[in-house]
Amino acid sequence: MVKFSVVIPLYNKEQDILTTITSVLNQSYKSFEIIIIDDGSTDSSAKIVRKINDDRVKLFEKINEGVSSARNLGVEKSTTEYITFLDGDDYWHPHHLENLNLLITKFPEHLWYGSAYEKKRNKQLTTKMDSPILEKGNHWIGEVDEFFRYCFKDSLVNSSSVCFKKEFFNELKGFNINFSHGEDTDLWIRAALSSKLVFSNIVSSCNNLIGSNRSSDIPINNRHTINFDSFSEEEEKNSFLKKYLDLNRYSQIIKNKLSGKNLLLTSDYLKKIDLNNLNRKQRILINQNNISLKLLFLIQRKLVSMGIRLSSF
Repeated sequence: MVKFSVVIPLYNKEQDILTTITSVLNQSYKSFEIIIIDDGSTDSSAKIVRKINDDRVKLFEKINEGVSSARNLGVEKSTTEYITFLDGDDYWHPHHLENLNLLITKFPEHLWYGSAYEKKRNKQLTTKMDSPILEKGNHWIGEVDEFFRYCFKDSLVNSSSVCFKKEFFNELKGFNINFSHGEDTDLWIRAALSSKLVFSNIVSSCNNLIGSNRSSDIPINNRHTINFDSFSEEEEKNSFLKKYLDLNRYSQIIKNKLSGKNLLLTSDYLKKIDLNNLNRKQRILINQNNISLKLLFLIQRKLVSMGIRLSSF
């Protein structure tokens, strides 16, 4: 019986999709199907997929409705108990499914799983995810006692590293189709409030930040961003969740200021942030104007291109 369904949402990724799919086909653990949902691509993405001669690769095409809708449809089309996700420009290391299978074998009663990942920032710089959970050691695996406590810098999971029991994903009603940005964060929050994550510190996937046609390239005024108000009751009871949400609000404020858009949302976020949850650099940056932030952002990008990463987190 096939164990994993690999759901890949696809929209105009002709430069990357073959590498992404190949990284799945090269897995050491072979029990999987690949469900690709072409979300109305206008380039040669679907054509590239059709040329792959492997019965495990299944392509479904639909009109463009966004990544949440595509992922949800992929789960609907899946035939297995466990669902994994992989974005069309990211890739897995050969041991990723083997890594997830080990977690499931050791913790079969749990509902969702994740493993450490890296970020490809440019051709010269790839960095490991930044979380205090890595201090437990490179080969640590186990149940995460408090999800949000480990996510103040990088999330423990992303849309190319996470695995759900299909039943649990459906109970959560999947990704919120009303969000084009932050839809993944919204799902992680709902999942973490419902069940403990099982995690592996073994790096087995790569978030390719220089991939083609990334959602971060979409102008901010065209985005439908997550609204954290739906978690207001929970954050009052959970200080870790409150800090996690405040850091996400901070990040969105900086993006809004850089673009000069969504000023009303920016004002709303500012009112709700507890500044004690921000570090000194963040408190300074949140008060900078558009011009100052753009200059600092250009400096940051220049340093990254030289292999030097600076962050306010």
